[in-house]
Amino acid sequence: MNINKYPEIHPGKKLFKKVYVAIMLWTVGKAIQVAAKVDKEVKEELAKLPDNFTLRMMVAPEKAFPLFFYAKTLPAFVVDKGLLFYGIQMILHKDKEGEIKYLGADPKGKKIDLNIIFKNIEAAWLVLSFQESTATAYMHDRFVVEGDLVHSLTFVRVLDIVEIFLLPKFIAKLAVKRYPKWSEMSPLRKFVKRVVIYIRAYTF
Repeated sequence: MNINKYPEIHPGKKLFKKVYVAIMLWTVGKAIQVAAKVDKEVKEELAKLPDNFTLRMMVAPEKAFPLFFYAKTLPAFVVDKGLLFYGIQMILHKDKEGEIKYLGADPKGKKIDLNIIFKNIEAAWLVLSFQESTATAYMHDRFVVEGDLVHSLTFVRVLDIVEIFLLPKFIAKLAVKRYPKWSEMSPLRKFVKRVVIYIRAYTF
């Protein structure tokens, strides 16, 4: 059999999914930073994490998803304030004062304490396009956790709360393990926090 008749098949680049996942990780990272300042429940959850703690959410393999071509040309203030997405990672840091800060998508020079790693871009796409909740994705073995499992569960709870704030109910119900009852989270709270988070995440 002549194997030259059967050329190697290369997977598609999936540019749309890469850009979408990058935008969503950027959005979620900035939203968590804001929610940590304006929502009591998020503050209480994040208080369980140790100080000087850094968390990263990324897609494997890391070498296949380098920073976007324009990352090195961005001014320092754009990177520092997270004004533009530039990679398929999300890095959050809790400092010694307990403040949560979004650190962008470049892990260089950062000590990562907790890694949440999607096994491939399709796994990240399913979760971040809200086709699967984080809990369901974990059951389906779509991501792995490197670090303290208790800390990862804290992050998942925070992620669920933030997604409830960011998303319409019919989408959020797909994204979270359990959508809260009216008595647990009033529509007014959701609406006000949604407006505040979107405004502050994209303007500060």
